[in-house]
Amino acid sequence: MGIVVQKFGGTSVANTERIRNVANIVTDAYKAGNDVVVVVSAQGDTTDDLIEKAKEIGAKTSKREMDVLLSTGEQISMSLLAMEIQGRGYPVISLTGWQAGIITNSSYGEARIKRIESERLMRELDRHNIVIVAGFQGINKYDDITTLGRGGSDTSAVALAAALKADVCQIYTDVDGVYSADPRKVKNARKLSVISYDEMLELATCGAQVLHNRSVEMAKKYNVKLQVLSSLTRAEGTEVRGGISVEKMLISGVTKDNDVARISIVGVDNEPGVAFKLFSLLAQKGVNVDIILQSVGRGSKKDISFTTTLSSLDTALEVINAHMSLFGAAEVISDTSVAKVSIVGAGMINNTGVAAKMFEALYDANINIQMISTSEIKISVLIDKNMADLAVSTIHSKFIQD
Repeated sequence: MGIVVQKFGGTSVANTERIRNVANIVTDAYKAGNDVVVVVSAQGDTTDDLIEKAKEIGAKTSKREMDVLLSTGEQISMSLLAMEIQGRGYPVISLTGWQAGIITNSSYGEARIKRIESERLMRELDRHNIVIVAGFQGINKYDDITTLGRGGSDTSAVALAAALKADVCQIYTDVDGVYSADPRKVKNARKLSVISYDEMLELATCGAQVLHNRSVEMAKKYNVKLQVLSSLTRAEGTEVRGGISVEKMLISGVTKDNDVARISIVGVDNEPGVAFKLFSLLAQKGVNVDIILQSVGRGSKKDISFTTTLSSLDTALEVINAHMSLFGAAEVISDTSVAKVSIVGAGMINNTGVAAKMFEALYDANINIQMISTSEIKISVLIDKNMADLAVSTIHSKFIQD
């Protein structure tokens, strides 16, 4: 047997009953002869509750102190799970991110893992301990606690699997795999038995909530075998890996992303370098840009529109408004009533007419397209947010039949 890394999300450890269920899964893997490393998220809504507690204090809070606060949620989960497993007579130890050797940069709140010093982990495994690690956290060069941002526990698990050269990294969630659409909203959504790293990365980036995109990037880079499984059932899940034949499946999934804002800069100078000036300034402020549309110049002027996340909207507008004269712009318009709907599939590369089929589905549902973005395995459209669920359902029915 080999090393198995198992990650359990907040819903999987939300209460005592769920923790006992997780303990069953962990000890079963241990009894099968595996070395087991477990990564846990904070229970249920713990992280949101901690954020609210910080807001109640009222003072302007530094990101460093927020990381100290938020890291406690995962520590509650890891210790409770360790206690449950210990009570069953199994050798177990819980470790914080820094005890597990997760070294990050110093971007508090959104830290990136630089390396994992795995000596402590290997010592504990050599002692035949089940090792439970607090996800979402690490330590920087100043010996400060850092957190990894949204989806951080997924990233923790994959990073540990890569460092330990684990045989598999199992991501346990409240769904039993990756589906062609959200099964809670699309009745004929299909569970995929296998999906490629590239397809999963695009789905995650386009709004699918199953895996975080940073964890998929890391899994692809280090060739970590991923399995997406349900902690509530023992059903077979979805395997995420490379080297998959994509000739039969045209698209793998349809997804939506409501975390989108559109910004339009009207009447900018129609001359070389304007786009460079705009997007370099946004990049300096950490504003990630997704879909970009530039109109054909009308004499000396043109329009530029792009999308970003809702959390970046205010920063982007501040940057643009502070440099209006640099762009020669007449006005700036923002819109938060939009959503991005995407289809993803490696099979699209060798098939013509995919975009037309998607656009036909939207036409049939009387949904207007505002912006379009394409790649070899993805087509995304910007539409009215109120129409997003209908769009996903209609497109899914067009491509994937019962």
